[in-house]
Amino acid sequence: MKTASKIYTALMFLFLFAPIAILIVFSFNDAKSLSVFSGFSLRWYRELFNDGPTLQSVRNTLLLAVSAMVISTVMGTAASVGMYRLRNKAVKATLNTVTDIPMTNPDIITGISLMLMFVFAGRIFRLANSLSFWTMLIAHVTFCLPYVILQVLPKLRQMDPSLPEAAQDLGCTPTGAFFKVTLPEIMPGVITGAIMAFTMSLDDFVISYFTSGAGFQTLPIRIYNMTKKTVTPKMYALATIIFFVILTLLMISNLTDTKSEEK
Repeated sequence: MKTASKIYTALMFLFLFAPIAILIVFSFNDAKSLSVFSGFSLRWYRELFNDGPTLQSVRNTLLLAVSAMVISTVMGTAASVGMYRLRNKAVKATLNTVTDIPMTNPDIITGISLMLMFVFAGRIFRLANSLSFWTMLIAHVTFCLPYVILQVLPKLRQMDPSLPEAAQDLGCTPTGAFFKVTLPEIMPGVITGAIMAFTMSLDDFVISYFTSGAGFQTLPIRIYNMTKKTVTPKMYALATIIFFVILTLLMISNLTDTKSEEK
């Protein structure tokens, strides 16, 4: 039985990671072929760093992801504290349900509904362009918020509720007690939520596609536009870099959770 389970686990990991391994290997291929490895080369990495439009889309993606991460982390942490302190069970259950909607709702429904709302608001205020960087940022914050709340709320429930009260008894203001006691206690959840918000924003295509305006193109949208013609191997190089960045972030998140559990 143990042997069978090990074989099953190995096959499962092979199925999940074989495509990524192939992508990484062929990002170092000297030729364009996806079936014959003609030799090790950094050719596609050099071409990637000389591709101005692609690098601009990467900068746009990072700017959007970092902005969405910061805003959603601050708002999500504040919302989690507010939900945690609620005493009305009906209101708390309603807020939990509303928070889960962006995660369970299909991306295409979220993207279309946000696009319609932005266009409607643009016509009311007579804006020249209804869709822009700001509409994408609002959309990304919308679907990133639940992931932050999902990580911070459990940390608040694990915290000893008498700690902030003790801090206030010793002279701290409610705000001081939050920053000196509550925030350090829930910091692992805040960090994990921020990393999840960053990766979700970095990865998003569907919602970005419907809420993006002219002149601001993210990397997933650029890759989608390239598929209409051909995807060059320099995209494999870019995907390899992104994979290792995300892997590093996940390792940081797991190390943070492990240290939190040890404490």
